[in-house]
Amino acid sequence: MTKILVFDTQRSIRNSLGDLLEHEGFEVRLVGEVESVVAEASAFLPNLILCGEPEGFSSPLEGVPWIAISASTTIESVIDCMRHHAVDFVPKPVNVARLLMAVRGALAAERQERPICPHHTPTRKKSCQSFEMIGSSEKMCRLRTMISRIAPSNARVLILGENGTGKELVARQIHQQSNRCNGPFVEVNCAAIPSELIESELFGHEKGAFTSAVRQRKGKFEQAIGGTLFLDEIGDMSLAAQAKVLRALQEKKICRVGSDKDIDVDVRVVAATNKDLESEIAKGNFREDLYHRLGVVVLEVPPVSQRVEDIPQLVEYFLEEICHEYSMPTKTIDKDAMTELVDMRWSGNVRQLHNVVERLVVLGGDHISCSDVISYAR
Repeated sequence: MTKILVFDTQRSIRNSLGDLLEHEGFEVRLVGEVESVVAEASAFLPNLILCGEPEGFSSPLEGVPWIAISASTTIESVIDCMRHHAVDFVPKPVNVARLLMAVRGALAAERQERPICPHHTPTRKKSCQSFEMIGSSEKMCRLRTMISRIAPSNARVLILGENGTGKELVARQIHQQSNRCNGPFVEVNCAAIPSELIESELFGHEKGAFTSAVRQRKGKFEQAIGGTLFLDEIGDMSLAAQAKVLRALQEKKICRVGSDKDIDVDVRVVAATNKDLESEIAKGNFREDLYHRLGVVVLEVPPVSQRVEDIPQLVEYFLEEICHEYSMPTKTIDKDAMTELVDMRWSGNVRQLHNVVERLVVLGGDHISCSDVISYAR
């Protein structure tokens, strides 16, 4: 089971974080005193550390990622955390969705970089991601057809869908089937980057452009030259950053922060959001001209509620994938247990289904029964 150590001197905060993470299926250890962090981390060997007192903090175990959680959201605070190798920054009061997004992103990166320290032995094999789209429902077949038609072009694509439906998977399919498949696929989570840093993240910066800019840095647009730039959660991008992205799309040029020199960027942009952008435009939160620039082709990814016939296929796929990652024989599942899963309400869509199947693999028997689903899935 994935282990997370939570450090915060405020008992109410660390208890709340602990309850949330345990509910998500993680093994959690809480620490309230800075003097105890090193000893607890060495004994617990976490996969990730959440730190609610991030000033001057760095991971007590070499290679173990940590996420800063702070009430101070000034650019100096954010930069200080990044200087101490924090992998993400979550402001207080904590937004649950934002925190879980940061946790999952950090753990996904951590799994690809194991072993993380000399005393830690991986329990899961690194899987080779094929980014396969699972499902034979009418809506999924129509989506695959659309992807195959638009992928060979350079048309910009806007992907719409609820959280957990697999919008990133669609973006990767577009890239893999395009003429740019041998180029980079660069992902930017627009909701995960503080607004003060989004411009530097996208366009890069020159040495000395701001405090702590100790060297030149290429932004995501430059990193994606010759490939695909995936702007995830584009609906959460600030209006100021939207204006800069619009200029980059119009002129196919960017300018690093602290520079007056334009750089040509040959990039295909694919964007995604779970928001109703037309409604956001009406509220003044999103630029209409950017919406039309991004949405040359608009794809909608169906939620699980509209493709329930795909659930058995998804469950079987996840069982095989997860058991392989855990180096165990593939578990089977009862017909009644599968029916129970099909009848459940999947508000978190495919992501929630994957998490539930992983929980069943860990906690259920060798042959997953209906009672296992009732006990561990509901």
